[in-house]
Amino acid sequence: MLNISDSLESLVDELSKLPQIGRKTAQRLAMHIIKQPKEDVEKLSKALIEIKEKIKFCSVCCNITEDDVCKICSSEKRNKNVICVVEDPKDVYAIEKTNEYRGMYHVLHGRISPLDGIGPNDIKIKELLYRLDEKETGKVDELILALNPTVEGETTILYLNKLIKPLNVKITRIARGIPIGADLEFADEVTLAKAIEGRVTV
Repeated sequence: MLNISDSLESLVDELSKLPQIGRKTAQRLAMHIIKQPKEDVEKLSKALIEIKEKIKFCSVCCNITEDDVCKICSSEKRNKNVICVVEDPKDVYAIEKTNEYRGMYHVLHGRISPLDGIGPNDIKIKELLYRLDEKETGKVDELILALNPTVEGETTILYLNKLIKPLNVKITRIARGIPIGADLEFADEVTLAKAIEGRVTV
């Protein structure tokens, strides 16, 4: 196929690197951007650069934030004695949309996956163990494991359970309202709310 523009091809290449964006969708997005006023494209460009410059990980829960401590961790209205463990920042947003959970979070930034070369040291488990140390952070009464119901998620749950059981912290997991193989990100609010409400002891 004839390359009518190197800059267009370059934009399509970059857009197609985004998750769930195939080449055809990338071409449609690129054509949409071409039609937009220059000011709008500059705003998009500025927003992309700003997010890379300002976004960092919360020093407590490892969620994304612009501050040293995120808004959830610094809130006085949250229950500091319950921590919900999730794989990705997008899972925090999914659970928050239910308006059912008022505790804290811990974002692992992945899951144990030996086939992909991801071990316990490659995700934020060490930071979680620090938070469970009463001497350092105060008592945690319950740890909710809200990992995606995949083989890797189950592997991570088993590992965490074995590691945390001796610490005398109650460990629960969200109920099986989430279908096997599905991502929390795509679950509807009612399913997620019921899953949290019906969590079981591990």
